[in-house]
Amino acid sequence: MTEQFQSNIPIYLQLVNKFKYRIVSGELEAGSKIDSVRDLAIKYEVNPNTMQRALAELEREGLVYSERTAGRYITKNKELIVKMRETIANEIIDQFIKRMESLGYSKEEAKKLFIEKIEKGAIK
Repeated sequence: MTEQFQSNIPIYLQLVNKFKYRIVSGELEAGSKIDSVRDLAIKYEVNPNTMQRALAELEREGLVYSERTAGRYITKNKELIVKMRETIANEIIDQFIKRMESLGYSKEEAKKLFIEKIEKGAIK
């Protein structure tokens, strides 16, 4: 899996975001075991220290926890996952609004276009 990382954002933070998306989308299920640091580093083609730093950040945020000698697991706290999902959704909406405003759209015009797109079901 060749990952493409942005050069202006630290790789470990990009990994944190990738894992957050995978957790909130349900791709990584609550309570499921995740691969070892070494295996994840190989999968994402990053240095193991970078992967360790990303996982440590996810642990700090409570999305991942460690069990001694048994590895790391996705949190079982579904409320935390729902809250994180809402946070990410709000960030995406904020970005959408800012980008539409930068194109000269009013909030009402952007809302209208957004609703039309959803109703047409033309999301690719």
